[in-house]
Amino acid sequence: MRILALNWRDPKNPEAGGAEIHLHAILKRTVAEGHEVTQISQAVTGLPAEEIIDGVRILRHGRRNTFNFTLKKFALSLDMASSFDLVIEDLCKIPFYSPQWSPVPVLTIVPHLFGTTAYREVAMPLALYVNFMESFIPRIYRRCPFVAISDSTKDDLARRGIQAENISVIPCGIDTDFYNPGKPDPERGTFLYVGRLKKYKGVQIILAALAVLRDAGKNYRLVVLGSGDYEEELKKTALRLGLNRDVTFEGFVPRERKLHWLRSAWAAVFASEKEGWGLTVIEANACGTPVIASNSDGLRDSVRDGRTGILVPHGNVEDLAAQMDRLANDTALRSNLGKNGLEWAAGFNWDITADRMIGVMKDTLRR
Repeated sequence: MRILALNWRDPKNPEAGGAEIHLHAILKRTVAEGHEVTQISQAVTGLPAEEIIDGVRILRHGRRNTFNFTLKKFALSLDMASSFDLVIEDLCKIPFYSPQWSPVPVLTIVPHLFGTTAYREVAMPLALYVNFMESFIPRIYRRCPFVAISDSTKDDLARRGIQAENISVIPCGIDTDFYNPGKPDPERGTFLYVGRLKKYKGVQIILAALAVLRDAGKNYRLVVLGSGDYEEELKKTALRLGLNRDVTFEGFVPRERKLHWLRSAWAAVFASEKEGWGLTVIEANACGTPVIASNSDGLRDSVRDGRTGILVPHGNVEDLAAQMDRLANDTALRSNLGKNGLEWAAGFNWDITADRMIGVMKDTLRR
């Protein structure tokens, strides 16, 4: 197969997140199986216009705010009809509407759509624009096969009008050779957040819960790994709540540092309003670390409530604080959740994910 992948960001983009990790893990394994893969992503200052990453040819084009408008002309200039057999559109930002202009079949991967979440993440005009663009997905992509990364995302697509029989669910994998319990050195009273620092990720809710615990005389620590456009606001919030000694913002760190904290924290905490899946949830479980998370789309798929972690109502600061305190003080509970998490995480592997995706690619061409 000769595949053209479309994604706003490539793996080296400074803002690359879970969606980019997911897509690249699949594409590089597709190349290893003997197929040809080219990916078009937005240009980034300091990165070349063309580069080979793990066998995947990366073409960088356009600007951040106009990439979806200029992509069509650039892609068609590659003589798509004779150069490629299949287009994979990773629909994780604003749709490219590739089924309207691609001369070859389109397979659509959906981590998650924004929906009303956009109104709490960006300014009203941009949120309206995102929702307007998403509103055409059921009509423009109606004949395309979809791959959702969780049942929550499949349900969202079905509610929007995509035929359920056209949607496969293939969860993300993890690097099981890298993420493992190792020899942890638990740091007493330390909780961990890993991920991009965006408003919808809910780190401000974790800070509020930590303040509730501090006011109750419970001295716990939060380590925050990651960067993003909400970082300065979160630092101001921590200072306003008097948590400057209790919260450490380490920024974007090498994955070895991330592994250290995944092994050492008492629990990883995620309070996102919406996720496609919860890649870092499984990474934490693979290190034997339980998770406390919002009972929201994606997270409720990756967390087995009461077995690998604890789900709390999204935005309920008091409940989140209570569960953090409970986990901190119940060694047996932490141990049981950690052991169950190890078993749960063992079922997620990038090789399995890629094999299933390659099967869907071949089915798309056969159909």
